[in-house]
Amino acid sequence: MNTITRNALVSALILSPAYAMACASCGCTLSSDWDSQGFVTEPGLRLDLRYDYLNQSQLRSGTGSVNRSNYPAPQEREIEQGTKNNYLSLGLDYSPNADWGVNLQLPYIDRSHSTIAPGDTEISSSHTKGIGDLRVVGRYQGLTDAKNMGLQFGLKLATGGYHNSFNGGPQAAQALDRGLQPGSGTTDLLLGAYTFGPIDQRWDYFAQGLVQVALNSKEEYRQGSSLNVNFGVRYTAIDHLSPQLQINARSAKRDAGLNADADNSGGTLVYLSPGLTVSMTKQAKIFGFLQLPVYQKVNGFQLAPRWTASVGVRYEL
Repeated sequence: MNTITRNALVSALILSPAYAMACASCGCTLSSDWDSQGFVTEPGLRLDLRYDYLNQSQLRSGTGSVNRSNYPAPQEREIEQGTKNNYLSLGLDYSPNADWGVNLQLPYIDRSHSTIAPGDTEISSSHTKGIGDLRVVGRYQGLTDAKNMGLQFGLKLATGGYHNSFNGGPQAAQALDRGLQPGSGTTDLLLGAYTFGPIDQRWDYFAQGLVQVALNSKEEYRQGSSLNVNFGVRYTAIDHLSPQLQINARSAKRDAGLNADADNSGGTLVYLSPGLTVSMTKQAKIFGFLQLPVYQKVNGFQLAPRWTASVGVRYEL
């Protein structure tokens, strides 16, 4: 297998963790390292560890930002102040042969949140920590002889907690919004398709679409269905370095149920994500990405990050 063909086969995109976050505008569509979670043609076991930081400091409505000074407390609606998210995700990928593979992703979530609830004049706050929802995704890429097209199928399991409460302010001991919980409480179906390959001797590309649909509701909450679409290119002519550029888009429907904040959930987001992967050894790689919003349209009032950062390491056993 020549170098160009091998690079094309190895440079398949990953299925991003897509954590259960507080809103649609959380920048959770990034494919952090194309080959860190599989779509490789060589059998084997791969481990990866990824850290994501998202500071949702900007309050938005529709396609614009919201000036909080125009909404002095008390208000009839909630005026969120900020949400800081830290995610540490452990990934395990196994390929028994060139056609089949399975990937597991388990995030640990550390999230602080502050808001002014309807009718309140003071800020209420929370700090939650815990395991999020486990994602188990299989893949089949035997559709072509080149192994450059594939299908994804799997489940997001309800392993994350969803009974956390505020711990400060007027809302102390009251339940957090379900969209702020580490887990959704639901089992979700994941279906996707992808393709990848060389553009020329220096450039590779990938494209992927993934649908996520909740199969049930839990305690009067059902997370809105979503569609993630990713496209990226990377430069392969530099030894041990792979500069990358991605476009990540996500469209989500409103959450549903009596315990859902339907008015302030769902939207359409597009991000531009430059990044770099560095090969430290034959088995180990490190990567880093910065994700920048280029289009945001959200329902109601939602918090959004001005940027997000992701770093990680992958090791092939």
